[in-house]
Amino acid sequence: MAIHKIKCLIVDDEPLAIDILERYISQLDTLSLQGKCDNAIDALIFLQKNKIDLLFLDIQMPKLSGLDFLKTLSNRPRIIFTTAFREYALEGFDMNALDYLLKPISFERFLIAINKYHTLYDPSAQLPAMIQSAGNDMFAEAFIYLKADKKMVKVFLKDIVYIESLKDYVKVKTQDQEIITYQRITYLEEKLPDDKFLRIHRSFIISLAKIKSFNSTHIEVGDWELPIGRQYKAEVMKTLGVM
Repeated sequence: MAIHKIKCLIVDDEPLAIDILERYISQLDTLSLQGKCDNAIDALIFLQKNKIDLLFLDIQMPKLSGLDFLKTLSNRPRIIFTTAFREYALEGFDMNALDYLLKPISFERFLIAINKYHTLYDPSAQLPAMIQSAGNDMFAEAFIYLKADKKMVKVFLKDIVYIESLKDYVKVKTQDQEIITYQRITYLEEKLPDDKFLRIHRSFIISLAKIKSFNSTHIEVGDWELPIGRQYKAEVMKTLGVM
């Protein structure tokens, strides 16, 4: 199934800020950068010709401020303000902004803002999103955000022992905690690196690094023994080097 892309526009007069946002957007497969403008006038012209879902808008800019620019728009996209000045936050939220990102913007904070968009306007595509490449060099620092108890919980991939499907929810089990989040296990399976995690059952994904022992019907990971599903058995045994 094709992923719905959120069409984004960056409006900022700082080249470095544009570069950072462009890099962040490129790391999420639900976002599509449609354009970049360094002033509000060019952005106004762009919006007259293009449909945008989400606007990353700086506040202090030459010619026309981001706040004044927003007042000129009759059909507004969703707005995430980006600024180096904390004092504009209240006015930004008064204009029904989705979020307010204070520069320098971290990737973690950026992801929280994007999750707000998904939660409010596109729940079916809600992240968890991979934040780092999960290659060997990066895996120790790779993490996901999971929505649980009305907040976003950061979970390092290296800490995950197994993931269990609970119909429309999943339980993510680490050695120290248990997180239940509204998500399908198939979506997580697609996002997790397949050289680090293995689907062993319709209801279970395990961390390969946490395997202690296994036989033809069960795998012991951490302190838990989990079943191997019949339809997954051949692939599991092949991955574990038995076949």
